[in-house]
Amino acid sequence: MASTRAARALPSLALLLLISQAAIVVTGGAVRLTGSGLGCPTWPECTPGSYFPVENQVEGTFHSWIEFANRLLTFVLVIFALATLFAVLRAGRKDLRILAVGQFLGIFGQGVLGGITVLTDLNPISVASHFLLSTVLIAAATSLHSRRKGPTVKTGVRGPLNSYSKTHVMWSTLVIILGTIVTGSGPHAGDINAPRLDIRIQDAARMHSLSVIILMLFTIVFYFRKEVSAVTKRRLMIFFGIALSQGAIGYIQYFLGVPELLVALHLLGTTLVWIAAWRIWLSVQFKVKEMAL
Repeated sequence: MASTRAARALPSLALLLLISQAAIVVTGGAVRLTGSGLGCPTWPECTPGSYFPVENQVEGTFHSWIEFANRLLTFVLVIFALATLFAVLRAGRKDLRILAVGQFLGIFGQGVLGGITVLTDLNPISVASHFLLSTVLIAAATSLHSRRKGPTVKTGVRGPLNSYSKTHVMWSTLVIILGTIVTGSGPHAGDINAPRLDIRIQDAARMHSLSVIILMLFTIVFYFRKEVSAVTKRRLMIFFGIALSQGAIGYIQYFLGVPELLVALHLLGTTLVWIAAWRIWLSVQFKVKEMAL
């Protein structure tokens, strides 16, 4: 029998889970920007023989605790994921089970991938994979949140609108992937001895900025399609505003030599842009019986 209490708790839990998934990306960026990526040089232990930082670690106490704190946040995320899964099961929401279970399994996968990242001395491919898995989990958490009050059904939309929505979210994905290449060739590796991608950051930044310009132009064209619904138009406007701000931060940080604070803001912006892009795709592909996406 479905629990009314669990159904009432589900929206709040889904929101907390989504916020937590986004927040851990930002805190992970803080680890990298403070040069604390190898503050705990091994995994799953922090240092050989201890799961906690110890005094006089070679990596330095500050860096060790920064990295350790980020690892601890994973357990907070696990708690929210388990609470959401429990609420989904108790509320009888069979339509959300796969999304809820996927959150828990994905967090576990992130832990393993995080360990690989540490054990490969912050190889940029591993770092990028770690981040890209987070984008998958954020998209799933966004879907979970959008369906929190009622089941969804596919709109069955075909033709140009379907193509536009898919192209928009796929191009947004490409923009993010190219952004990881910029990061992998840039100065903020997480540790002074971490390897870098064999590509000039200027070339990587040009590819990334070009992809952003194309995405912005495509968003405008998408907005003016006559078959676009009011909900989707509103979300396209939100996306455009966030992406425009994100682009401005990107250009400023590039010309200022990528200062840490602006890089952190850019990382936060990337997360918000991705959530906004995914919500556009959801608004076209699905409709919810009892609420707007």
